[in-house]
Amino acid sequence: MSELKERLRADMTAAMKERESTRTGVLRMALSAIGAEEVSGERARELSDEEVRGVLSKEVKKREESASAFDSAGRAEQATAERAEGDILREYLPAQLDDEELTRVAKEAVSEVASELGETPGPKQMGQVMKVANAKVAGRAEGGRVAAAVKAELNG
Repeated sequence: MSELKERLRADMTAAMKERESTRTGVLRMALSAIGAEEVSGERARELSDEEVRGVLSKEVKKREESASAFDSAGRAEQATAERAEGDILREYLPAQLDDEELTRVAKEAVSEVASELGETPGPKQMGQVMKVANAKVAGRAEGGRVAAAVKAELNG
């Protein structure tokens, strides 16, 4: 079993003992989403820590989208609750890159692709640059942010 999944289970048990209902519910939901991912596909399998992080990232994104929808509908209390759930899940994810670090990673990716191609890549090579950049980012930034940084480097 992945270390991260084991940690989630242990933390859920601790939250249950401490009667932290929100934390217990969020961790139970996360473990349920991980379990659903494990049995999806042709046959059941154990997820790696990286795959578990991917599931948790999706769940955080769902919380952010829900919070935005609640804000738009004037339901601040529900939006705050969704953000709190997202914060609990973020504890299990690697720290996110700030804009400066993300720009540096995008520059490195562009220069790596440039050395492979023998010329400076343009917008047509964005896919190649994104592949390198995503490998360097390794889940520490959302895909949209990575794409924006890479696009800025390619067009700049």
